[in-house]
Amino acid sequence: MVAGLKDKILAGDLPPGHKLPSEAELIDEFGVSRTVVREAVTRLRAEGLVETFQGRGSFVLAVPEPTSFTVESAAIRTHRDVLDMVDFRLGVECEAAALAAARIDAAGADAVRAALAAFGTATPDDAVEADFRFHRAVAAASGNRFYVDLVDSLGPMMIMLTRTRLGAEHSITDAAHAERVRREHEEIATAVIAGEPDLARAAMRLHLGNTRRRLDAGR
Repeated sequence: MVAGLKDKILAGDLPPGHKLPSEAELIDEFGVSRTVVREAVTRLRAEGLVETFQGRGSFVLAVPEPTSFTVESAAIRTHRDVLDMVDFRLGVECEAAALAAARIDAAGADAVRAALAAFGTATPDDAVEADFRFHRAVAAASGNRFYVDLVDSLGPMMIMLTRTRLGAEHSITDAAHAERVRREHEEIATAVIAGEPDLARAAMRLHLGNTRRRLDAGR
């Protein structure tokens, strides 16, 4: 019943400001008990789709416009902001990597391999974008669009902002540092493709944790 009423609201069959049918009408329409009707209205209220007024009934509210999560790079100004962004990424990307390993399929494995190979052959000018594409490929392999939406909302700036606050020894033009990052990416990819969630989570945590430690040392 909840789904039926919700579909009518979202489709505009019950437009904003429209009064819901009475309890008796809903009982007849859906063939359910009064208790079920009241529970359904309670759930619609909890979802912000209707509002109930004592003695007047329940009325349809305007459906909220969908919003997307975004992080403006201009809002990340301080070293503390960058550290907080890495902490945020730790919470998101470690679990994305674990879920990717749990759900990996042939297409996801191919995408992760291709992103790893592209990073390994990227020029310094292309390294930031290639790095981002690797992290996005892992998120996409999770099969959960919300992880992809979050990574897309951060964009390549999630890579760039950390690098601008690191010394020359951690520049992508430094061969030793570039090799360390490549190995860390390879460990993530290997665990994801092998279908090892715990190892994938740990590999991503090590990779992002190393970035955070380098940033923390540079304060």
